[in-house]
Amino acid sequence: MTARKKLIAWLPLGLWMALLFGVSTEIGAPRRTSRIVAPLLRWLVPDISTAALDRSHLIVRKAGHALGYAILAALVWRARRLSRPESESVSWSRDAGFAFGLAVIFAVSDEWHQTFSPSRHGSFSDVLLDAAGAGSALLAIGLRQKWQ
Repeated sequence: MTARKKLIAWLPLGLWMALLFGVSTEIGAPRRTSRIVAPLLRWLVPDISTAALDRSHLIVRKAGHALGYAILAALVWRARRLSRPESESVSWSRDAGFAFGLAVIFAVSDEWHQTFSPSRHGSFSDVLLDAAGAGSALLAIGLRQKWQ
């Protein structure tokens, strides 16, 4: 496999991991994301209550966890597929297991990383949410492959 093919296979994953790492700092703190989410929600629902706005912001943040790690797992799966030697047999379960494992390890490290930011904290429930997002993406990939 050429270096160019490896780069094409793994670069999107590396960039996505860097983005996730970046938003686990102060940049992704609730007080910062509310500057984007709150005005958008107020524009969509002008008479939204403060309590509903706070709940909606939390839901958007948690959905972002699941989506972020769904994308991460899909990118890991893709990178494994694209960088596999042609002589190696294809195994969805092996690739999915690798992708899921890497996504969960990254989720744990990401939550640990958040403990170093003053306005952030690590959360085991977020790791579970991240794992659910990763698992959902891999399940969708598996079902799509089965239907093709």
